[in-house]
Amino acid sequence: MTRELTHFIGGQHVAGASGRFSDVFDPSTGQVQARVPLASTAEVAAAIANAEEAQREWGDTNPQKRARVLLKFLELVAKDMDNLARTLSSEHGKTFEDSKGDIQRGVEVIEFATGAPHLLKGEYSTGAGAGIDVYSMRQPLGVVAGITPFNFPAMIPLWKMGPALAAGNSFILKPSERDPSVPLRIAELFLEAGLPAGVLNVVNGDKEAVDAILHDERVKAVGFVGSTPIAQYIYETAAANGKRAQCFGGAKNHMIVMPDADLDQVADALIGAGYGSAGERCMAISVAVPVGKATGDALAAKLAERVRHLKVGPALAEGMDYGPLVTAAARDRVEHFIQLGIDEGGTLLADGRGYTVPGFEQGFYLGPTLFDNITTDMTIYRQEVFGPVLIIARADDYEQALAMASDHEYGNGVSIFTRDGDAARDFSARVNVGMVGVNVPIPVPIAYHTFGGWKKSGFGDLNQHGPDAFRFYTKTKTVTSRWPSGIKEGASFVIPTMH
Repeated sequence: MTRELTHFIGGQHVAGASGRFSDVFDPSTGQVQARVPLASTAEVAAAIANAEEAQREWGDTNPQKRARVLLKFLELVAKDMDNLARTLSSEHGKTFEDSKGDIQRGVEVIEFATGAPHLLKGEYSTGAGAGIDVYSMRQPLGVVAGITPFNFPAMIPLWKMGPALAAGNSFILKPSERDPSVPLRIAELFLEAGLPAGVLNVVNGDKEAVDAILHDERVKAVGFVGSTPIAQYIYETAAANGKRAQCFGGAKNHMIVMPDADLDQVADALIGAGYGSAGERCMAISVAVPVGKATGDALAAKLAERVRHLKVGPALAEGMDYGPLVTAAARDRVEHFIQLGIDEGGTLLADGRGYTVPGFEQGFYLGPTLFDNITTDMTIYRQEVFGPVLIIARADDYEQALAMASDHEYGNGVSIFTRDGDAARDFSARVNVGMVGVNVPIPVPIAYHTFGGWKKSGFGDLNQHGPDAFRFYTKTKTVTSRWPSGIKEGASFVIPTMH
């Protein structure tokens, strides 16, 4: 029997009232396992009103007490990790261990956010002028919102809600309608951890819910992760409505392979970073850029050999390297890109189309696909594929490889593999990309630094997690204070100066 999911508002599950639903699939079997309600504008407005009311007391709670709620939440997640991971795998399709990694990377940001009392401290200048002190304070914005993607149903919501809640805001989460169960469970665990009802509300929905959030004046800030066109739309719409916005879009992450690199290490790194999670990661390496013909020939041979041994199957099966794509439409889209790569002249070394798993013939599977001799004018190079497709785009020399990563319209992540410290240093300084890895395949920064891409991969001035998160989710008030010794001084009509 198909389950019917809910929203989570005011500390309780709330049935959908719009009459509209979306199917939630089990990608491993291809079967519908649940229906998720799609909220109307009125339902979103009710969730925001509830959050606004709850935020007043939460915002007045001292930061240490708020941090203790986060600490309790971490304890509860640790106990429920396996159940959370299984649920995540069943709706997304990534392997069980990969799902635990999804949750763990979110947990790390919650751990960072428990340091909110320190991160929320203001600044103080005594004696800035005669009898004058100047100080600043960070205050919560009020109601803020996160619109999060299907590919990380735990990590991205936690990245956004952790700092937002720690800073004293209430949070409206609009998760992906493709895999909403883990976000709903996260809300339950926060309530169990002591978060007041209404401070975290989960509203499932589609574009109507998104637009309701964007146009509601009570929502002061919006965070988004997803495709670039939607990221740009949300950023522009939020800005037009006077909201803060941090919006992260697509990616085309390159790995530059220098002639001196250990090619066995490179090939292993590329296989993991290119095909892990079926390539459905915004930080997946999808373009290998070997420098020089000899490097390219050797790398292509090593990759072709390794690809043949990858194991693809159900998300919860033992020993799988990756599972299915999230929906049939996602698989069909990737297959379309593969055909375009062939039509535009790429050399297909491994074709993953038509891949089936015995006993799971209806699942949304796609085998590992590998292209060589891809050029920068091909569609499969220019656009984000978001599937288990790795392309080799060769460069004649270092400068050409650097230009390929720098000139691409996406600027999320990039890596260089080399034994040459000078080359690595030069590359890190000059490449026009937001996150750089040196002999690291997926350059995702740790929680106490900040995550964000450049160019069409990111819209907004501040990045996700790290100190930027607390700058984004708070407003700074600066107070200039003077306490005269008495009332002997008369009125002054001259602008105050600090002397």
